[in-house]
Amino acid sequence: MPVVKAKPKPKPEVVPGVRHPSEKYLRTDRLPHIWCSGCGLGIALSSFLYALEELEIDPDSVAVVSGIGCAGRFAGYVRLDSYHTTHGRAIPFATGLKLAKPDLKVVVFSGDGDLFAIGGNHFIHAARRNIDITVLCVNNFNYGMTGGQVGPTTPVGGRTTTTPYGNFEHPFNLVYLAASAGATYVARWTTLHARRLKESIKEALQHPGFNFIEIISPCPTNFGRRNRLGDALDEMRYYAEKAVIRHGADPAEAEVIVGKEFIVGKFVDIRKPTYLELYHKKVEELFGP
Repeated sequence: MPVVKAKPKPKPEVVPGVRHPSEKYLRTDRLPHIWCSGCGLGIALSSFLYALEELEIDPDSVAVVSGIGCAGRFAGYVRLDSYHTTHGRAIPFATGLKLAKPDLKVVVFSGDGDLFAIGGNHFIHAARRNIDITVLCVNNFNYGMTGGQVGPTTPVGGRTTTTPYGNFEHPFNLVYLAASAGATYVARWTTLHARRLKESIKEALQHPGFNFIEIISPCPTNFGRRNRLGDALDEMRYYAEKAVIRHGADPAEAEVIVGKEFIVGKFVDIRKPTYLELYHKKVEELFGP
């Protein structure tokens, strides 16, 4: 029988001289990305890039630091000074970078496991010191890259590869932890709230001090599948039904429980001296201006 060859797919039309506004911030030679279909990391990345674009921030004035995990790929996709560091150590790298280059806007992009399990100690002390960096945590409630194991934010009852009968450990309430450790800007959004997330990132980038934004995101391949949450679109519908916007809410009330409403919005927005401001003040007291 004759062999019928499939027709080649038409290439997308490229308009000469027209480029996507975020392209200048991306290492396009590394695209397409490796993230799973339905993962919210792409939305988190685009929200960040749109924030840079709208603030007209010079790419040479921004540095991105990430740890290990799915969110750790951010550092490899952005055409900015970036550091893909060791597991749990993104914040100390970012701290050193900010102290050495105070004029840089330093942004940490990582996941819930990297930042709050092995990296938890670094997080609370950077918040306590009010280091002038912005930390964006993409929270998908498990270790998505390494097989879907239980993590420090996995809700009670959540099924993972290491809790097949349901998690029984109490998880962290991330916004409560950040606020109680001393963060001066604390917010939480889901990947459904892309525009609100972008505006929040813009606020954080302009806010002096330790800024933290939690980004609740689907992980259809691991956490979503094991907990029968449906596909990514089903999880977006879940966010639409259960996420309640309440600015200025008590972070202690922001616990995430499967099947129940949870709070999103801006929890903390205050001003207090940063670590570098206090350091320079002390140096001036001791040695003069």
